[in-house]
Amino acid sequence: MKALVSSPSEGLQLLSIPEPVPNDGDVLVAPLLVGLCGTDLELIDATIDPMYVRYPLVLGHEWVGQLVADADGLGMAGERVVVEGIIPCGVCDACRVGDTNRCATYDEIGFTHQGALAERIAVPARLVHVLNERVTLDDAVLVEPMAVVWRALTRLPVRQGSRVAIIGDGTIGLLAAHLVRLFAPTKVVMVGRRIAQADLARRAGADHFVTETPEERFDLVIEAAGVAEATSSALVLADRGATVTLLGLPAHGTKLSVRPDDLVNNDLIIQGSFSYTRDAWREVVSRLNEGLLRPSFLITHRFSIDEFDGAVAALRGTGNQVGPRGKVIVDLR
Repeated sequence: MKALVSSPSEGLQLLSIPEPVPNDGDVLVAPLLVGLCGTDLELIDATIDPMYVRYPLVLGHEWVGQLVADADGLGMAGERVVVEGIIPCGVCDACRVGDTNRCATYDEIGFTHQGALAERIAVPARLVHVLNERVTLDDAVLVEPMAVVWRALTRLPVRQGSRVAIIGDGTIGLLAAHLVRLFAPTKVVMVGRRIAQADLARRAGADHFVTETPEERFDLVIEAAGVAEATSSALVLADRGATVTLLGLPAHGTKLSVRPDDLVNNDLIIQGSFSYTRDAWREVVSRLNEGLLRPSFLITHRFSIDEFDGAVAALRGTGNQVGPRGKVIVDLR
């Protein structure tokens, strides 16, 4: 089968590899749409923390597919599904209290486990969620990044009426603007770098899109750019008593200068939020199946798997790209 494989020595290649053979408890799924994100660039460039990757690697951790064969307790062949990427052991201390994102035996599809940028993928049946027939593939392919944002927003309570700032105009930032609207903020301001993103930001739910750090202060600041400067800006934008949520993933080894007395005197809550829990995933799928989430307007670029060079270029923002860039999708149908 065709698969998009990355390794530090060989780079990114479209290869022919053997189809997976499901283990006991696995089901075979045919990926249909796969989203690419900034973390995929870090995997391609081998700048991600080596603790969280195993090369050579079939990429693809944001995806929607369909069952290849009937699966007891799940559904019939052809049913459309989304699959949790984190594969928790279920028995460690973290898993037992629901913190499956911190499972002691880290394993994740598209990182340490072969990903979905292939014609077939074998996945644990316990992680498979069947979609309502009314849910579109374009909406479903965004479940994984929505679960990442949802976990961050629900880990600590978001006060109704909060003033919210989001730093970063990529998919995670845009989805943060979209989902935080469910918590009835009084204002959502997105701080981005590309003015072409302004319309997407407004469609996502931002009241204002700016390219310079505003002078006002906010109750909730979400860092979604994944660079040191964005984290510094997030701390500057936080009002006293604010929560600063770090969702971006800077290159491994990035350092930041912080004055601890400012954190104490400003009574700040700073939370890093890693990936998502099983509960967060279920909650997002439930809202998607109920028709409460429709994020497909974020998709701006589509490619076939044979056009992977163009997909990566679009993700990097290189070449002759004009206009907004939301989610970059690879279509395997």
